[in-house]
Amino acid sequence: SSSLMIPGSPKDGCNDCLYPFFPGGRGEDSSVIITLPECSAFSDIPEEALAKVFTYLTLIPRQPGVKFIIILDRRLDTWASIKTALARIAASFPGNLHLVLVLRPTSFFHRTVTDIGFRFSQEDFMLKMPVVMLSSVTDLLRYINENQLTSEFGGTLDYCHSDWIVLRTAIESFAVTVKDIAQMLQGFGTELAETELPDEGKAIERLLESQTDKYRKLKDAIRSVSKEGRHLLSSLETSEKEDDSQWDVKLDWETVQRLLAQLRDMESAFDGFFEKHHLKLHQYLQLLRYEHSFQEVRISKGSGFNLGYTLAQTEQALKRLDSLESNAQVVARAQIIILHGHQLSASHHYAMALIMQRCNELRHYCDTLNAALKTKHSRLLHTHQLLLCLGQAQTWCDNGAYLLANQLVEKSQSKEGAQAALKDIEKLLEGMPSLLSSGPDILAIEYEAVLTPQLQVQIGKTFEKHAAVQQMIQNRQTSLRKLADKHIRPIQLVAPRPENPPRSKSPLFSPNHVMRELIETERIYVEELLSVLLGYRAEMDNPALSGLLPPILRSKRDILFGNMPEIYNFHSRVFLQDLEGCLEAPEGVGACFLERKESFQMYECYCQNKPRSEALWRQFSDCAFFQECQKKLEHKLGLDSYLLKPVQRLTKYQLLLKELLKYSTDCEGTSELQGALTAMLDLLKSVNDSMHQIAITGYEGDICELGRVLMQGSFSVWISHKKGPTRMKELARFKPMQRHLFLYERALLLCKRREEHGDGCDKTPSYSFKHYLKMTAVGITENVKGDVKKFEIWYSGREEVYVVQAPTLEVKTAWLNELRRILTNQQKMLRESLSTKAHLLASFVALNCCFSENMRYGAVCRGWTLSRCRLTCFCAFVPGAPVPEAPGNGPGRAPATAPSATDLP
Repeated sequence: SSSLMIPGSPKDGCNDCLYPFFPGGRGEDSSVIITLPECSAFSDIPEEALAKVFTYLTLIPRQPGVKFIIILDRRLDTWASIKTALARIAASFPGNLHLVLVLRPTSFFHRTVTDIGFRFSQEDFMLKMPVVMLSSVTDLLRYINENQLTSEFGGTLDYCHSDWIVLRTAIESFAVTVKDIAQMLQGFGTELAETELPDEGKAIERLLESQTDKYRKLKDAIRSVSKEGRHLLSSLETSEKEDDSQWDVKLDWETVQRLLAQLRDMESAFDGFFEKHHLKLHQYLQLLRYEHSFQEVRISKGSGFNLGYTLAQTEQALKRLDSLESNAQVVARAQIIILHGHQLSASHHYAMALIMQRCNELRHYCDTLNAALKTKHSRLLHTHQLLLCLGQAQTWCDNGAYLLANQLVEKSQSKEGAQAALKDIEKLLEGMPSLLSSGPDILAIEYEAVLTPQLQVQIGKTFEKHAAVQQMIQNRQTSLRKLADKHIRPIQLVAPRPENPPRSKSPLFSPNHVMRELIETERIYVEELLSVLLGYRAEMDNPALSGLLPPILRSKRDILFGNMPEIYNFHSRVFLQDLEGCLEAPEGVGACFLERKESFQMYECYCQNKPRSEALWRQFSDCAFFQECQKKLEHKLGLDSYLLKPVQRLTKYQLLLKELLKYSTDCEGTSELQGALTAMLDLLKSVNDSMHQIAITGYEGDICELGRVLMQGSFSVWISHKKGPTRMKELARFKPMQRHLFLYERALLLCKRREEHGDGCDKTPSYSFKHYLKMTAVGITENVKGDVKKFEIWYSGREEVYVVQAPTLEVKTAWLNELRRILTNQQKMLRESLSTKAHLLASFVALNCCFSENMRYGAVCRGWTLSRCRLTCFCAFVPGAPVPEAPGNGPGRAPATAPSATDLP
């Protein structure tokens, strides 16, 4: 009923009202009386509002089958108004309408009209509802007692409409408030039931505090509403004492009493529910704390149980286990928790079964703790012994590598020096740990009980390292024994060499000392690389030195050392063995280099990373880690000197190959030696070019798409344009621009060399990108009048012309040869494409060759036919195709012949 309309209070009098009202009187058969007061504006009441008022009034008597009597007061109205009112009552009244009593108009004219109109319409109204026309209030008393009528109808019933409005508003407001309280309690109960319980004690405490606070606020709201209901009930009881005949007051009292009873029931149920919830939440908190204590005991019992993977970890685990074994706090703590569990069970905790299970588990842990500690102590001792032996083996391998790396080559060349070096190696072998002689399989059987995947990896690495060092020792011993076994040959008389000696099978007899130097220095190079990788790079994983190493440096080891491990693997496993195989057959050295030509490309990657490595070294060169490693290795030079070894070795190869060529003229293997020297020089040039290439800045494309860098160098350049606003500006540039040119397989880049950054030898140049020339649109003029060192590079049919001045004639020739090779290859590819598409030959313009009166023969142009110029243009087709006649062929013009294939790009 809260959504229905309560009739408004009167404006001018206690009972003056626009809407129907409920005075509280009763008719025959206890029918409830509803009064429609005299009102000329009754027809202005909206249908919806009138229906709501009727619905509300019929809901007040909460009795099944109740009947209603409507008193329609129209003494001062007309028949038309009466007819309209009756029609609206018939349409809007929702209840069981027993009788409609109409007080007709008192004036003669309107009474007469009403009698006539009602006579003709009586049948229509009687079908819908019983209607009785009354002439006066006296007639009304025949149907209703005067004590059930209000004063305006001559009755004695005391009724004030404004007081009735206040009372009904208070009752309805109380009912709505009770309903809201019920919804709030239901919502809070749902929240309690659906709240996910956290796993932390602090969070549970906060949740308890929050829910208790909400509970108290709801209790305060319930108390406030109960107080309001009791006050309303007291007011109704007072009214009932004053007048026992008012049945509607009794109904209101029953309604309020029923709402109060509902409120008390809800409060009682809510208190019981929250009490149970609060107890369960508190017990959950106790269980959580108990479980936390239980887990703490388990963790403390299990501390030190994991086997260590390193010697330091194992020793630390032994210390923790010893302290736990001698301390009875764990067992005492477990006994306290067991006692606490029994107390919780005695208080009828809801998780009694789980708590007792935990108590039994703790008893079992306490019983088995001592036995487990003893077993674990034995395993840790066994693991410690294994790790100690592995550490000794690693140390022996490191000492062996350091010994080989620090043996001086000069001292070992003599017989005495070689013998001394052999004694040092024999002394080293005498001190080899017994673990290395037993082998990994025997070791795995001996330590099977404590062997883990991590320990197996350590064993494998140790024996791999031992195998590598053992191989190096054997190689060194072989070399030293040959030097130690040398003896001085007696002087023999040798016959004079004939003028034309016969060609020997192996004429490379003179460069034997060069060959020995190549192999010996290669061994030293491999050992130096190994000493760097073992003494610096591998030590970064050494826990004993972790405090000396900055964390950022450990993550940048690949920048510092580059691909040195890859270089070491290639030389130690492949190239050194290849060279040693050439000791007795020096003529195979060239083929050895050529066979491994592709593998040497790894040096290009190393050199490209070198600037980053040097920058990182400058940043951390004073690091205590590097100083400690250098001290252990007994190196006189720092790490930076050893990081330069690969670059130095690369340059050393070409010097040794040149030395070998001196003694190998017209001998077997000479061509291979020359090829190897060329390959090494090309590699050095490629490395140098790539070092310059990585300094290019400002190029937005992918430089890798341009192909391999073929040449690079600095030149003086003049630029001119055929047309456009920049022509005068470029023509006015008499002073050349200094540009660094990079020639790729698919393009030519023009860059400006910037100032070098750094100090001293650390200066590095950079190149700012300026122009891009696609090689498919490039042409060249080999000679420019006035300077033999100049040549032209022109672009898109001479739209742009670059006059390039080389520093020397040799540089110019080298660049022209490379450009001519690229353009000739393009021409060949174009001819092959045209030959496969002969039917499109007539519409495909291949090339346009342009000759100028001011230009020497040999200028080659790619692009479209130039018009409005003094050039005579010809089309070069596939060999055998007709050449069109040149227009304007006359004196002073170029001959009307197509250029030869060698002149075409």
